Amino acid sequence: MTHAYSARIALVGDRSPHVRSHQRVPVVLDRLREREGLDLDVYWVPTDEVDAMEAFDGIWVLPGSPYRSEAGAVSAIQTARVQDIPFLGTCGGFQHAMLEYARNVCGATAVQHAENEPDADDLLIVPLACSLDGHEATVEVRPGTLAGRLLGAERSIERYHCSYGLDPSRQSLLEEHGLVFSAYDVDGAPRIAELPQHPFFLVTLFQPELSGDGTRPHPFIQAFAHAAAKRAQLSDRGQISETGRGSIPASR
Repeated sequence: MTHAYSARIALVGDRSPHVRSHQRVPVVLDRLREREGLDLDVYWVPTDEVDAMEAFDGIWVLPGSPYRSEAGAVSAIQTARVQDIPFLGTCGGFQHAMLEYARNVCGATAVQHAENEPDADDLLIVPLACSLDGHEATVEVRPGTLAGRLLGAERSIERYHCSYGLDPSRQSLLEEHGLVFSAYDVDGAPRIAELPQHPFFLVTLFQPELSGDGTRPHPFIQAFAHAAAKRAQLSDRGQISETGRGSIPASR
């Protein structure tokens, strides 16, 4: 049984054949359609063409940074947070969610990403001490959090393709303003963050879309898709003709 309305999901990122995640995500979402009867209408939204994001029922900011437009990625995240739109951010999505929250909630308007502004005075996202590009690593999850409930375990092995993460000295600033860090690596560096008061807001430095062979979607992706479908089902907006300027159906 499908939902009353198609759940419109925006994949925000600059689509590239060289980014493995970009090849895997449409496959994973197709499996969710088949396995669980979810009516998902998926569109790619380039970061430099982000617009009318409130028309979507779910927003996923994908890996692939540096993005063509940092401002576009941050804007999409802000819309999801403020408009209570289910949101998933993976790898670059995690990093830019930190920027958005620090700038727009914590008041740290000058923070920058070292990949984009390496010489900036106020870096929030910094090079990792050891690059995780192409590596798998253990994630330790806090019980009672959204991440903990979805995983159903206190430890998980996850796959990364990143070289940047949150400056640990800035973590307390984000926590003081309501962001919850729900998982860490074995050395105590944050790997998952969430907003408990939001319908669904979850970001991971790792890439859950690369879990397994893609036939069994990661619990985080499954939960995100269901949250988007629920929003579509409960919506009384009817059909919306505009899905965002520059949106491209994911099947293309």
